[in-house]
Amino acid sequence: MAKNLTPVWNKIAKHAMLPETTHDERARYNFLSNLNKHLAHVAQGNKTAYENRVEPNFKKEHNRSIETKEELQNAISSDSHYQIWSSLRRSTMEMRQQAGRSIVLRQAEELRDKAEKLNKGKSTLVLNPDVKVPEYLMAVDNHIMPGSYHTELIQGDVTPAANYDSGIFVTTAGTIGRYSDGGGKAITTWVRQNYPDFKPKRILDIGCGMGHNVLPIAKAFPDAEIIAIDTGAPMLRYGHARAVDLGYNNVTFMQMDAAKTIFEDESFDWIQSTMFFHETGGKSIYKIMNEVHRLLKPGGLTLHIEQPQYTDDMSLFEKFMRDWDALNNSEPYWSKMHDIDPAELMESSGFRREDFMQIGAKAENDLIEGGNDENEPEDYGRAPIWNVFGAVKN
Repeated sequence: MAKNLTPVWNKIAKHAMLPETTHDERARYNFLSNLNKHLAHVAQGNKTAYENRVEPNFKKEHNRSIETKEELQNAISSDSHYQIWSSLRRSTMEMRQQAGRSIVLRQAEELRDKAEKLNKGKSTLVLNPDVKVPEYLMAVDNHIMPGSYHTELIQGDVTPAANYDSGIFVTTAGTIGRYSDGGGKAITTWVRQNYPDFKPKRILDIGCGMGHNVLPIAKAFPDAEIIAIDTGAPMLRYGHARAVDLGYNNVTFMQMDAAKTIFEDESFDWIQSTMFFHETGGKSIYKIMNEVHRLLKPGGLTLHIEQPQYTDDMSLFEKFMRDWDALNNSEPYWSKMHDIDPAELMESSGFRREDFMQIGAKAENDLIEGGNDENEPEDYGRAPIWNVFGAVKN
């Protein structure tokens, strides 16, 4: 497969819940995927524009360098290269959502019926209508997805998850694998390599969404009881049906707020999240981490895959670029997660600083022969490379 093109949508793994697509719908997805990859290259010109035009012009006008991200935003927003790149990047996400919704909304009832058939009589799906979606999630349409993860257009709706499942290939340009589980695979591999004697009996995945990243964990630890929680009922219905069709029976999907779970103290050996905290608002990040500490057994492991944190040696320009999604892609909590010191976050929740760990993780990709091309340029938040922080509870 040519390295300069993304894999075609047809190559992703099929399962009973994946929406049906026409030739034109697949072609649209393939175009948008390649456009996203191309824009990662176009993005590199923003640094040239900043160094050769934006910063010199600012110095000439103000007799000093740009000092804050806000000043950089104001200064670069009138630069033609940045305007073109930023507009196209925003447009690709809007087109991706339009494309995905047009696919799933025309078959909303069929998808609902498939999920109901697969979920019927299963004790491993536990929905609770009394669970309220947190206000910080109600306030935004994450990734510009109308209604975000939780809105139900029909009774028993699964279209938000079906849209997410079919279209995440576009946003990531096929870099997270056939099952979109490259993050879950990466952390599972790391745990097995670094803790070869670790045999967790009970695992909790928080903010599981459609469960794509918890399934590699379930495969690696088939004897463990695994509970995956989320507040979005459409995601859980779809995720559970998807897991059942793929042959998993050791994952229970439960509707629950991670900030106030119903589980007993010290009842999990491993607590995990994947790209969850950057969609969590304000004080809830601390409440959830307090809950993680309460639920984790002594000697238990907690790991959280997230966006790279800002560091003192990171340039102002890079920080600004990594905040683009917060400003333009309906990810308002993204910046907060970048600014948080994860060691301080965990220490404030009761973990010891000396037990804190921080590693890097790269997606394992079985969709591209030979894996992801490491020579591809940094995409400031879209690349399949993450920061992982956590601790072993003392």
